[in-house]
Amino acid sequence: MIVIPGILGSELINSKTGEKVWPSAFRTAEDGLPMTPDLISNRDDLVPGKIIETVKLARLLPEVYVYRDLLDALRTYAGYHEAEWNNPGPDGDKDAFYVFAYDWRQDNVSNARELVRRIERLKDTLHRPDLQFNVIAHSMGGLIARYAAMYGNQDLPEGEGEIHPTWEGARHINKIVMIGVPNEGSADAFSTLVEGYSITEGLRRRVPLLNKLTAEDAIRSPAVFQLLPHAGFVRFLDESLNTIQIDLYDPEVWKKYGWTPIFNPDFRRRFTNHKAGLGDTDAARLQVLEDYLSAMLKRARRFHQALDAGLNMKQPVPLLAIGGDCEETLNSPIIIRDAKQDRWLTLVRPREFRTSAGVKVTIPQLTAAMYAPGDGRVTRKSLLGESISNADGQETVVRLTLTYAVFGCDLHGKLPGNKSLQDNALTAIVGEAMK
Repeated sequence: MIVIPGILGSELINSKTGEKVWPSAFRTAEDGLPMTPDLISNRDDLVPGKIIETVKLARLLPEVYVYRDLLDALRTYAGYHEAEWNNPGPDGDKDAFYVFAYDWRQDNVSNARELVRRIERLKDTLHRPDLQFNVIAHSMGGLIARYAAMYGNQDLPEGEGEIHPTWEGARHINKIVMIGVPNEGSADAFSTLVEGYSITEGLRRRVPLLNKLTAEDAIRSPAVFQLLPHAGFVRFLDESLNTIQIDLYDPEVWKKYGWTPIFNPDFRRRFTNHKAGLGDTDAARLQVLEDYLSAMLKRARRFHQALDAGLNMKQPVPLLAIGGDCEETLNSPIIIRDAKQDRWLTLVRPREFRTSAGVKVTIPQLTAAMYAPGDGRVTRKSLLGESISNADGQETVVRLTLTYAVFGCDLHGKLPGNKSLQDNALTAIVGEAMK
């Protein structure tokens, strides 16, 4: 078995100093990944450490269980032992689980390809070319697993043409259990690019020292852009709570509405000052920044197209969906015009306002319009892969082909530790092994 955590679920270590940069109670001095249009070259000194089992950021704060309960369930109830990729031991192909920790900031395709390469090396070490793995993946980890199954060690194709799954990775993967996976993206990722994100959902309003993923961190991460809602899943509302057409892949749209710190005057000033040693003009440096955004959005679009190529398709790798459907989950941000300051405002949480005609829009109205059932981060529909296709001018609903789906009532970060949902996941895997 392979366990793949979600975004923020792996430690990040400075390879030069040994400092644990994530998770940490205080901000690191590191700027984060470089921001150039040459996305493949945007690297720094951080490398993945272990999966995050628990987080305790200060003596007076409670310990937050991240993946401890899931791993304990595998060890205690399912009879698995943890093995190491590079030293699996003689029983590495029997009742063993492997954790794929990864740099969750980086491109999901790069991480999927690394997963495939690691599986191939492991199978060589074990002398088991026929070996297949069950995968339990949480959140973004499920997207990595799906891409690995659909395309193996292939990069995204160049150009604008249609993408066809090869299923080259299917020979390595028996089935994928997806826990809270945003198969059609998440409006919460959009919110992260605007406001940032905290790993401790229940504590984030009360822990000012928490090393959260700020909006400035997020814009440096290809993975966050790749978590944006897919083309058929995007939904924005105007001041009257009517749906408006938004192309999230168009950088001019982001510029128009001032989304992300890339268009914040203070950030732009700091960026040009930081790059002053390059000898370019401020205008040239800012053009690099905008070209970077264009490259990130284009890469995200191609990644979405690659995953969506599997919708409504019989898949050689069975998919099992496990999620939450009783929490209010952001689905539809609202764009309104601030006439007094002559600017656009984007609401990612309900906030009472008056329309240009003076009509009061209340919190309950906004809550009903902006949210959908989910786990607080990922909607039920996104987990199920439900989206709208506009092929040949006809709108049709498409979805993933699932072996089964089961839902509980819990928050996104707590789904892996939910005992009832664990039982469903382990029954599906262990029950098969006992047949």
